[in-house]
Amino acid sequence: MVACAIIFQVTCFENEVFRELYFILIDVILVKKGRLRKMEKKNINWSEIGFSYMPTDFRYVSNYKDGAWDEGELTEDANITLNECACVFQYAQTCFEGLKAYTTEDGKIVCFRPDLNASRMADTAKRLEMPVFPEDRFVDAVVQTVKANAAYVPPFGSGATLYIRPFMFGSNSVIGVKPADEYQFRIFVTPVGPYFKGGAKPITIRVSDFDRAAPHGTGHIKAGLNYAMSLHAIVDAHAEGYDENLYLDPATRTKVEETGGANFIFISKDGKTLITPKSGSILPSITRRSLMYVAEHYLGLNVEHREVLLEELKDFGECGLCGTAAVISPVGKIVDHGKEICFPSGMEEMGPVTKKLYETLTGIQMGHIEAPEGWIKEIC
Repeated sequence: MVACAIIFQVTCFENEVFRELYFILIDVILVKKGRLRKMEKKNINWSEIGFSYMPTDFRYVSNYKDGAWDEGELTEDANITLNECACVFQYAQTCFEGLKAYTTEDGKIVCFRPDLNASRMADTAKRLEMPVFPEDRFVDAVVQTVKANAAYVPPFGSGATLYIRPFMFGSNSVIGVKPADEYQFRIFVTPVGPYFKGGAKPITIRVSDFDRAAPHGTGHIKAGLNYAMSLHAIVDAHAEGYDENLYLDPATRTKVEETGGANFIFISKDGKTLITPKSGSILPSITRRSLMYVAEHYLGLNVEHREVLLEELKDFGECGLCGTAAVISPVGKIVDHGKEICFPSGMEEMGPVTKKLYETLTGIQMGHIEAPEGWIKEIC
C-alpha cells in the first residue's frame, strides 16, 4: 500500500530529483519486503573484473542470543563491530560456505544447489559447537541477498558470476576456552570474473610435507581454522614454483586427500572411469559430488569414490582439482620430492574427459543443459 501511494504521488512531481528520490525509497521498501523490482545492471566492465572482493549494496545479518536466532534482515552496513575479546578472535570459532549465482541464457538469476551448502554448514556448526542456522532459512537468506543485489549479477555470456559467501562466528566476549554464547550469521555477495582468463591451463602441484588436517580432526568441515593452517604451506609451495599442494592422509601419508581448497578428480587412462579420493579428512565438495553424478548419468562413465594411493597416480590419464571457484582446474604434473608424475593429458589444455565434465556441469549451471531435479534454485 505504501509503495503504491508513493508511485501515485510521483506522478504529481515534475522535479526529476524528487522523482529519483522516491524511486530509491520504493526500492528500499521492496527490498525489505523481498519484492525488489527488476534492476538495471551496474555499470561494471564485467570482462575485466578479477577474483577479488567488490562491495555490493546489501548483505544479510542474523544474530543468535539467549538460545535463539532473530528474524534476520538485509543491511547496507558492510562493517562488523565486535569486542576485542570476541570468541572468533580468541579461539577461531568461525565457519563459512561458498556458492555462486548465475544469469542463465534466458535471463533468469539462479544459484546452484544451495541446499547442500546449508546442510554442510549445519554439519560444520555441530562439529564446532555452534548453533545451527536453520537450513531453510539459509536458503531463503541466500535468495534475499542475491535478489537485493541483482544489479551486481553479471550478465549471461560475460564469464563472470556472483560469488556468495555465507559465514558464522562467535561474537560475544570469551576469555576461557569454551564455545561462545552469542553468534552472528551473515551473507555477503561480490561479483567475480572467470577464474581462468584466457582458458584453463594445467597446473603443477607438489606432494606436501605438511598435513592439512589431523586424524579424526576437522578436515571434513569448512572451518576457518583449516584454511589458516594451510596458508604457510601454500606460500611455501608458491615460493618453490608450484601452484598448489597435494596433501596426504595424516595417519599413514600414503593416500591422496585434497589440496588446501579443492578436491581431486582422476580419470583412468582408458577414459572410462572417474575416480575421487575418499577419506574422513576430506571436505565433501559439492562440486565433486555434482561431477560424480554428471559423469555417471550424463556421460556414462564408471564412478569410483574410494581410497587413492599415492603410488596409483602414475596410472591415471587425467587429473583435476574441483571446487566452487574454478569448477575444475586441470593438473598436468605432480612432483613428489623431485619425482615427476606427468599425466598423458599434458600441460597445454584440459584432458578430453575432464573438459566434457567441465562443459556439462557449467552447461547445467548456465541453463544450456537440463538440470537434475532440485539442482537449480531460481532467484528472480
